[in-house]
Amino acid sequence: MTKNYTFAIYSNDQAGLLNRITAVFSRAGLNIEALSVCESTQTGLFRHNVQVSCDAQTGFRVSQQLERQIEVIKADFYHQDDVIQQEVALYKIASKSMLEQTLTEQIIHRHHARVLSLNSEFTVIEKIGNRAESQALFDDLSSVGVLEFVRSGPVSISKPMAAAIVQTDMGEYKQQVTGETEDGSTVATSL
Repeated sequence: MTKNYTFAIYSNDQAGLLNRITAVFSRAGLNIEALSVCESTQTGLFRHNVQVSCDAQTGFRVSQQLERQIEVIKADFYHQDDVIQQEVALYKIASKSMLEQTLTEQIIHRHHARVLSLNSEFTVIEKIGNRAESQALFDDLSSVGVLEFVRSGPVSISKPMAAAIVQTDMGEYKQQVTGETEDGSTVATSL
């Protein structure tokens, strides 16, 4: 059964790695619906968040293929219920509609959005939430005229149990690379 999954892929910062990661998804016939990359809690390690729709067996197989990449430290996949996820959406509307219509202000308040910038020509509104929430605000603002709209890819974080497992794995990785244990002492490394 096809479900939405988020892959959390931890890697070194290496030129061309993103291309190799996306190629694994392409070879599996999976369409990447969202992608974001950011530095992780460990210095020098990056987290690639990739969102796809697939079955659990395919997700497991892809995560194993990703871990075969030399620069990939760990690749996990989570069902959408196992992550907390948000995205940022920005909307540009004409300031005239903001100043002349109380409807616009009511829409912004109803959707718990905020005004980022207001000048004589245009107003920029920000909404942080899930895709359905940002789409609902877009639909409501369409009645006053949206000049421009942009939405980030979702950023996600695993729920507590999965995060503890990843943190343990990262600690082991740090020890292998730096030879430093949690208490700061140094051990011999085999790398």
